[in-house]
Amino acid sequence: MSATSEFGKVGVLMGGWSVEREVSLTSGAMVCAGLREAGIDAHTLDVGRDIAEVLPTQNFDRVFNILHGKGGEDGVMQGLLDILQIPYTGSGVTASAVAMNKLLTKQIWQSYDLPMAAHRLIDESHELQEVVDELGLPLILKPVSEGSSVGVCKINSLDELEAAVAEHQHLGELMAEAFVDGEEYTIAILAGEALPVIRLETDNVFYDYEAKYLTDDTSYHIPCGLSETEEQQIQSLALKAFAVVGASGWGRVDLMRDRTGKNYLIELNTQPGMTDHSLVPKAAAAVGMGYPELVSNILATSIGREC
Repeated sequence: MSATSEFGKVGVLMGGWSVEREVSLTSGAMVCAGLREAGIDAHTLDVGRDIAEVLPTQNFDRVFNILHGKGGEDGVMQGLLDILQIPYTGSGVTASAVAMNKLLTKQIWQSYDLPMAAHRLIDESHELQEVVDELGLPLILKPVSEGSSVGVCKINSLDELEAAVAEHQHLGELMAEAFVDGEEYTIAILAGEALPVIRLETDNVFYDYEAKYLTDDTSYHIPCGLSETEEQQIQSLALKAFAVVGASGWGRVDLMRDRTGKNYLIELNTQPGMTDHSLVPKAAAAVGMGYPELVSNILATSIGREC
């Protein structure tokens, strides 16, 4: 891995204005501390709407982008960094924009015949009864362009769907997805390689925002309990799902595995959380990679990026 001197002055972009701001602030503080522990000259920058004016004054040689959600993970910040010619971690403009939009991501996956649950966009022209008839119950309702499971809920009846759509309209476009009854897995990807698969177990209905960040009751199974062949199959699927969207550097792919052993891709996260509850650090630790080494390795993926 590259010497720390090659990184120069590093800005850790965090905060932002999305609904995931608080998670990003926590991630950013930990990332900066990890980079400094690794001997890297790292500095946090709480991103506001004035970032286009502030960023050029900081003289960063590159940035570790740990913004989550709109404005930081959706291609907007990547475009600004490209214009300013500042190398950055994570995917580029196009892949970031696509991955932030769950529907677009699934359309690309579908074009490559990758497995996923049946789904459809919900808009004013759709009768919700038609959605139920098509996807069955229960189903999952989720915002098209939010992360950290914000606004995601399990729906058990038409009445619940009507109420949830009304409640979550402020989050933008919504989509419904057939519920997959089975186990949830996540695969962290770093520099073109898949880290060990993690099986998630929670008392909640699914691995939601509370299970991700607030509770200590979530179980993370590493090894995941699958055979070596099955785990390699999941890792290969995740790497392909990551690649066909054009994602790069690092990220995480989530999937469900039903009772028959069939895998269903759920979503792709191009800038996952890096808190003490987060999954990428847990997967890295399973191969003996501590937090400072992990963030250094992620930062190293910014080297050679053309802006």
